[in-house]
Amino acid sequence: MADRFGDLSKGSQNAPRTPKKDAGVLVIGLGRFGSSIAATLDRLGQDVLAVERNPELVAQWAGRIALVEADAANPDALEQLGAREFPVAVVGVGSYLEASVLIAGNLVDIGVPQIWAKAISNEHARILQRIGVHHVVLPEADAGARVAHLVSGKLLDYIEVEDGFTIVKMRPPKETQGFTLAQSKVRERYGVTVVGVKSPGQDFVYATPTTRLSSNDLIIVSGHADLLERFAARP
Repeated sequence: MADRFGDLSKGSQNAPRTPKKDAGVLVIGLGRFGSSIAATLDRLGQDVLAVERNPELVAQWAGRIALVEADAANPDALEQLGAREFPVAVVGVGSYLEASVLIAGNLVDIGVPQIWAKAISNEHARILQRIGVHHVVLPEADAGARVAHLVSGKLLDYIEVEDGFTIVKMRPPKETQGFTLAQSKVRERYGVTVVGVKSPGQDFVYATPTTRLSSNDLIIVSGHADLLERFAARP
């Protein structure tokens, strides 16, 4: 394992960097979810080591990111990779429930401090949480909920952070246009907070009580999802 990893990590100037295990991210599974995470982290300059057992995917990603061909469902393979030395691991295997649970369980057993895992159903998510996974992601469900909010109203972007707290991008309702935030009393009337404003041709700026909104502005608003939906539904 170590020899193969060394070969993939060295050579030309375009070869991927050798990850520093004590500060890197271990990404297991190079399907759409895992490969997107690994490639993005690598592009951001993060130390990444990918693990994939499918030779075709290994060949596809060889030379682009640091990777090893191995079966992470085998605890011995993870030990040989030094998985316990990584502070963060991502389990991108979702379609195969048994493999996903085995890999996540192996990472829990060796004590990886932060484990993220993809789930394909609520039941899958509950199993992962019960065995000790710290962060469970339901990509399709999350994306579906986000798109539903976007297509059903005036929201231009929608990000649910946690426990209903949400951040949205939208146009200001008519009743706020031409007034400062202090005059329209957005927070007092609607329970949401205008965080930033982008006027045409300008950069986003932090909102203040004296910020005046116009019909052409884009605003970033935070608050509970239900309150934001009601605010966005204003004409």
